Amino acid sequence: MRPTTSGTLPASPATRTMVKKMVVSAVFAGFVTAVVITVLQLALLVPLIQEAELYETGQLVHFGGEAAATAEPAVEPEVVQDWGRNALTAIANIPTYLAFTLLLVAAYAFAETKGIRVGPREGMLWGVAGFFVLQVLPGIGLPPELPGMYAADLLPRQIWWVSTLILSAGGIAALVFGRSPLVWGLGIVAIAIPHVIGAPQPESFGGVVPPELAAEFTARSIGITGVIWVVMGVLTAYFWNREKAS
Repeated sequence: MRPTTSGTLPASPATRTMVKKMVVSAVFAGFVTAVVITVLQLALLVPLIQEAELYETGQLVHFGGEAAATAEPAVEPEVVQDWGRNALTAIANIPTYLAFTLLLVAAYAFAETKGIRVGPREGMLWGVAGFFVLQVLPGIGLPPELPGMYAADLLPRQIWWVSTLILSAGGIAALVFGRSPLVWGLGIVAIAIPHVIGAPQPESFGGVVPPELAAEFTARSIGITGVIWVVMGVLTAYFWNREKAS
């Protein structure tokens, strides 16, 4: 086979076919996942965000003290649906979850080179692993936040979050693909390092958002993310196997 002008060999037909099947599988799964997560977000998370924004702007007040207790009851502000913002949320979910499904399908292809078959049941487990890497483990230090909540500076939080994601993914991969106690031990250490260091925290805790609302938002966010990663794992594995068989 003659090299191309760039000095590299052209991809073989089998490789091109495999890449095509990966992309097709990811597109189908990513689109369905984006629809499901958008519905869940609009039903369960957006109302809490909108209510938190009322506290952030002062239209609602939490812990108003004696002045609030003795004041005449005010008219409860109404939450107005911003359908433009909701549409942008739905549009943004498509490339986001397409990227996630591409990562999952690529992981399936890699796993199968190691002799690990990935069906829908195994895809569910891969989805659970993704949930831990992207939500549970980073969320231990930096849980989901509502508008109006105190937080540390953005850059240190971003650095800690990305570092936690990379170390968690590497640690879980070591636990899954490792073949010796040393590798498993290194995987556990990698997962633990960010939490031993600790996530950046604000100098003090507070904010205008009621803690009950913040707790509900955190619980719903984690629950929805868990559901969607399981759905995504099952869908990607299903479409991956369907495309391979075609």
